[in-house]
Amino acid sequence: MTPTLDDLFKALGDRGTGAYGLSDVTQLEHALQTAAMAKADGKSDTFVVAALFHDVGHLFESADDVDLASQGIDDKHEDSSADVLAPLFGDVVAEPVRLHVASKRYLCAVETSYFNALAPDSVTSLALQGGPMSADEVARFEANPFFADGVALRRLDDQAKVAGLRTPGLSAYRDMAERRLVA
Repeated sequence: MTPTLDDLFKALGDRGTGAYGLSDVTQLEHALQTAAMAKADGKSDTFVVAALFHDVGHLFESADDVDLASQGIDDKHEDSSADVLAPLFGDVVAEPVRLHVASKRYLCAVETSYFNALAPDSVTSLALQGGPMSADEVARFEANPFFADGVALRRLDDQAKVAGLRTPGLSAYRDMAERRLVA
């Protein structure tokens, strides 16, 4: 079953209120912060939708699988998130989401200061996700047409873990998401 837009908003509103990795924010707060930062940066509405839902794959896992990284398992949430989003929004939303984890690996390979700024949970997940990219992986990654948006989403993802940051609520993005539906 392919989730609907209603399912996405319900999942974020209901299941997104629990702990989110090792950060001091919930997944809902992280999603709202990422979307608000994208909007404040003047990103397109399509990018803002990608930012809002970039981690939604976590919410469609079994309740027992919420924190697989702490168990040494890569949940590949970038793929499950993109797979949920593609039928609703197309590649323009799904592919930057699919690339946001690879973008962390990319940035660790090309920017020496990037790794040092990662949150502890991101350092843990980086090891599970393959570590920094090799030179060949960097070249292939840079050839992807969604590479720049994946990297931009990654940078926002890293920033969007601020406890107590006030953002617009989930309903502020409903009309925007509806206008971006392709199906």
